Amino acid sequence: MRTPVPIGRSPGRVVADLTTRRAVRSAIIWGYIFGIAIAWSAISYTTIYKTQAQRDALAAAYGSNKATSALFGPAPQLQTVAGFTVFKISMTLIILGAVWGLLTSTRLLRGQEDNGRWEILLAGQTTRRGAAIQALGGLGIGVFMLWALTAVITVLTGLDSKVDIPAGPVLYFALAMVAPAVMFLAAGALTSQLAPTRRQAATYAASFLGVCYAVRMIADAGVGLHALIWASPLGWVEELQPLTSPQPLALLPIAAFTALLAVVAVRLAGNRDVGASTVPDRASRRPHLRLLSGPTGLAIRMVRPTVVGWWVAIAASGILFGLIAKSAGGTISGSSVQQVFSKLGAGGTGADAVLGVCFLVLAVLVAFLATGQLTAARSEESEGRLDHLLVRPVSRSSWLGRRVLVAIAVLVVAGVGAGAFTWIGAASQHAGVHFTTLLVAGLNLVPPAITIFGIGVLTFGVRPRATTIVVYTLLGWSLLVVIVGGIGAANHWVLDTSVFHQMASAPAVQPHWEANGVMTAIGVAGALLGGFAFRRRDLQGE
Repeated sequence: MRTPVPIGRSPGRVVADLTTRRAVRSAIIWGYIFGIAIAWSAISYTTIYKTQAQRDALAAAYGSNKATSALFGPAPQLQTVAGFTVFKISMTLIILGAVWGLLTSTRLLRGQEDNGRWEILLAGQTTRRGAAIQALGGLGIGVFMLWALTAVITVLTGLDSKVDIPAGPVLYFALAMVAPAVMFLAAGALTSQLAPTRRQAATYAASFLGVCYAVRMIADAGVGLHALIWASPLGWVEELQPLTSPQPLALLPIAAFTALLAVVAVRLAGNRDVGASTVPDRASRRPHLRLLSGPTGLAIRMVRPTVVGWWVAIAASGILFGLIAKSAGGTISGSSVQQVFSKLGAGGTGADAVLGVCFLVLAVLVAFLATGQLTAARSEESEGRLDHLLVRPVSRSSWLGRRVLVAIAVLVVAGVGAGAFTWIGAASQHAGVHFTTLLVAGLNLVPPAITIFGIGVLTFGVRPRATTIVVYTLLGWSLLVVIVGGIGAANHWVLDTSVFHQMASAPAVQPHWEANGVMTAIGVAGALLGGFAFRRRDLQGE
């Protein structure tokens, strides 16, 4: 007997249709965010830097500064709206696009398989390899929608007489901004075949993204290793040089890399069983029963692999930032770039000012760690694993409360580690930054993450299916606001919506403990309300 097919839907397109619908919904949200961020950046430049003298001073400050180049990418042609827009927003959108790509791909491939949906779909008139091809096609339509919305909003912005950027270069710029999403959609598709769970697949892809960013950062840090730019997919995107000196040939490695990952992913999908993985889960290992005496120990065991990976990424980033702090600080002392750093909240001079901006990047990493803890808890519920715990003498309040406590402890350790490892890198270069100063700066990273986590717990308690969307949208919005608005003249009401804007740029300035207390209180209140709501609702799947 044939598997019934919904009316108007071909059996050969079921997987493609389902994947397309889910990918497009997410792409529309992020397409608006990308387009608005670019428009905001371009318009703010015309508002703030009105005279040629102001624009020349900005170019002199940023043009050859290796600190800002390492953090945000090169800064050519800052005397123009186009050049400033590329410098100000491109690296932020590149990272957000890559994260969107890997999370979307692993959710719609490995996540659907983990939930058992692919078993039903593959019972129809398709194969594992055919289903993987359909899913990649659906993801491709999603990323096209991301590009289209970004391009439309940017083209409309370019029509403004003060911005005046032609449509052709704008379309190329939008393509460059979406290129990381394309590559990491393919990377997520590959790791979905390698890893036994969605969470591990996302961890593999995120680790690869971290390596790519670190390699690009070293290449742009002015230490004589610029050739490394071609060793990083993010470097290929940078070499496209949209709106300034377009180099379309850099699209070739991007296209080849994406095609290679997609072909390998499809091939691996056809060589394994549904629910299995290319990298075995090693289920036959001898049992390790430590930490399994209660919900707290189980929570630690469940999050340990992902947490360790993020801790390593944060520690490596801290060391790298410490290594460049002294030399980068020397290039900005006495230059007008100090004024720009001050607008980002990093006042002061020398290494302290550079580290004040670098710690913003670390704050984003700690916030990603917080969102990962929450999405892991949501996965336990949506995949049915939580049911097995709650039928035992374990209350809902106990399970969620201990997950929250474990998450907070993980964030505190991450903050302390960020400060400690940054000090190791800075001390090796005799940067003159004290250990206690950087330790306090590390703790300063924790309150924004707790705020996002607490709001996420509240969403988890009230609307569990919206948890992932809410936490990542809040994180992405906060990052966009502080990057785009920090240098520009954004309304302070808009800036205040960013948790990273509320965080003082320590060690450049002293932490604002009052603001940190308010953010922590918001996070705790959200967690308490979310816990109360969780007790009163039914468990919900995907």
